[in-house]
Amino acid sequence: MTRRYDLLQRIAGLDPVRDHLEIYQISAGLEFPWDYTRALEFALFRTYCVPSISKLLAATGEFERRPQKRYDDTALLMAEIAAHGYDSPRGREALKVVNRAHGRYAISNDDMLYVLSTFVYDPIAWLASYGWRPLHVNEKLAAFHYYREVGRRMGIRDVPATFEEFAAFKRDYEASHFVYTDTNRKVGEYTVGLFAAWFPGFLRPAVRLGVRGMLDEPMLRAFGFDPAPHWVGALGAAGLKARAGAIRFFPPRRTSVLGVSKHNRTYPGYPAGYQPSDLGAPAPPADLPAEHLRRGA
Repeated sequence: MTRRYDLLQRIAGLDPVRDHLEIYQISAGLEFPWDYTRALEFALFRTYCVPSISKLLAATGEFERRPQKRYDDTALLMAEIAAHGYDSPRGREALKVVNRAHGRYAISNDDMLYVLSTFVYDPIAWLASYGWRPLHVNEKLAAFHYYREVGRRMGIRDVPATFEEFAAFKRDYEASHFVYTDTNRKVGEYTVGLFAAWFPGFLRPAVRLGVRGMLDEPMLRAFGFDPAPHWVGALGAAGLKARAGAIRFFPPRRTSVLGVSKHNRTYPGYPAGYQPSDLGAPAPPADLPAEHLRRGA
């Protein structure tokens, strides 16, 4: 049992500012890889509750035509940056792809800042409920400092200077920007459909119901979704907590799975045979309204 907590002891001995990348790699790639993946899926889902974000996504048509590719591109590019470091050759290449895609569109700095905040705090909230152990304070702070550096390299301005200030920004942004629009619902439905498509056909109605059961009240209102029966959320939470209890008895992972996604649906066998530059969204459609395009893009 002692070996199960070896990596936690290592994390506790590191500095969350100086060693934020190493701590984040241990936490996301060794200690909680499955949980980080699920939490970041829901983090992206959460951003679609902001009308300015969903309006752009709906206008590009990417979520209607290629939702799986959109998901795989985002997940793999962010994993490349984490696995190799934002200043490594592969990390810089992945950031270049991300920045090129974002640079084509008229996206406000505050929307970019909000999306960045979900990458920090949504996994922290998920793991507080469903992690096999509590996160160490160094893991929480390291996530903040890691994404602060990623955000700086993405050209995001005015990232708050402290963990608490960034968390307050996220809370305030959601309180003022989570309002229902038809594009929220449209992109939300496409995303629920994507999650359901990962399962056999006979399970898909249950998956759709289960996803709704995992959404909090502000998300349900912003998407215009009917809430699932209470027992659905309770059953899902019980299952995730039971999984966490079982994981405590597993031996510690010795090989990181960050940046390894051999079973993704768009790029079979990734990363073998692929570079980050092979990923990414296509150019904006020719009929995209000019309001969504960055001037000079």
